[in-house]
Amino acid sequence: MREDRAPRRVAVVGGGIAGLAAAHRLIELAPGCEVRLLEKASRLGGVLETVHQQGFQVELSADNFITTVPYALELCRRLGLSDQLVQTNPECRQTYVVHRGRLHKLPDGFLMMAPSRLWPLALTPLLSPWGKLRAGVEYFIPPRKDSADESMAAFATRRLGREAFERLVEPLVGAVYAADVEKLSVEATLARFHDMEREHGSLIRAMRRQARRRKSCGKETQSGARYSMFVTLRDGLGRLVDAIAARLPQGSVRLGWPVDRLERVEANQWRVHLRGADETFDAVILATPSYISAELLATVDPTLGQMLGRIEHSGTAIVALGFDRRQIAHPLSGAGAVVGRVENSPILAVSFSSQKYTHRAPEGKAILRVFAGGARAPEMADMEDDRLLAVVLDELRGLLGISGEPVYVRTAHWPRTMPQYHVGHKTRVEQIERRVAALPGLALAGNAYHGVGIPDCIHSGERAAQGVLG
Repeated sequence: MREDRAPRRVAVVGGGIAGLAAAHRLIELAPGCEVRLLEKASRLGGVLETVHQQGFQVELSADNFITTVPYALELCRRLGLSDQLVQTNPECRQTYVVHRGRLHKLPDGFLMMAPSRLWPLALTPLLSPWGKLRAGVEYFIPPRKDSADESMAAFATRRLGREAFERLVEPLVGAVYAADVEKLSVEATLARFHDMEREHGSLIRAMRRQARRRKSCGKETQSGARYSMFVTLRDGLGRLVDAIAARLPQGSVRLGWPVDRLERVEANQWRVHLRGADETFDAVILATPSYISAELLATVDPTLGQMLGRIEHSGTAIVALGFDRRQIAHPLSGAGAVVGRVENSPILAVSFSSQKYTHRAPEGKAILRVFAGGARAPEMADMEDDRLLAVVLDELRGLLGISGEPVYVRTAHWPRTMPQYHVGHKTRVEQIERRVAALPGLALAGNAYHGVGIPDCIHSGERAAQGVLG
């Protein structure tokens, strides 16, 4: 890319939400730029897809996004989707944790791995008396002097004890990241807890101070995840994909166009090798999984390709099940339940989807979404549908008291879609970005680098666009 002008032609490889955000931002910032969005599949959106069947609205992957990371919310506003934003059902803002085959309420004020209130922690049946005492002692444990990254398991066990880690922290964090929490990096995922330890000396002390500040501002401390800060689109997240695509210039999107490899023609040009045709661009944004980007860059910078290829991925299968409400004995008085590794269960979590957002099921019906696989059981991401359904149903019957067969079933398989932010991930990404910076006109985007959520992916695509435009 020449430094005296913006690129005239930019290729965006990958039509997931990161690639869509990149292409959209290019058009916003440089309307005269010629953009080509190249996607090997027959549809845009990547893992984001909404289906409407039999009166049910089903998300096949993520079903909402957080607003404290502002990028998705800001994009929705720029796309004119503000009137579509829907918050979670205020009557169902409780998370359950499975313990010994039964659902128990997550202690009020417990956020991922830190309690803001000690009394609910003292009363919870999820911990033994010793486990409660050990967790409460966290208030007096001095912070670690070494600032090096550590695993989520090491951090949570050091602060709260093994029992609280296994029965509270691991189920919550493992469900979010589909990860082996013994390897998951605190610094790359939940760095704010490291910051709490360094700044306040204790997670409990930090959470209580934050709770007092919120109370003084008139904000109530919430239980479990901060659901009031999560939103979705009334017509489904597929609406976000459609809205972005509608903003792109006619002819800029190429579906069914797999990219074989990249070639750096000269200091300011890139050749994209497609099956049956090659095109030359001033800049390229790779919004593909990091292992695909590794293959595409193997001949451009073998070292960079190797770095990208070392980021491991897990995958999940999601089973959506519709029932008549009377088939389910459990009151479903919450947003869902998470399941820890110690339960030896085939599932990671179950979302009470039509409780979180009441428009997702017809009157008298309920839709549940079950997550299976992850780093605990990677084979389940590819398990055949009949076997997967049998395993999931058998588990749910015991947990929720389900009778009879579902009136609706939809499965989605997402192998190798969740990057694993293992200890040292931030350092690896910094090294990758230094190599990319040495290749003018190249940028990376996606969930493998700075966050796995929808807002993070959008931000990565928009940053990539701004980067290649200088």
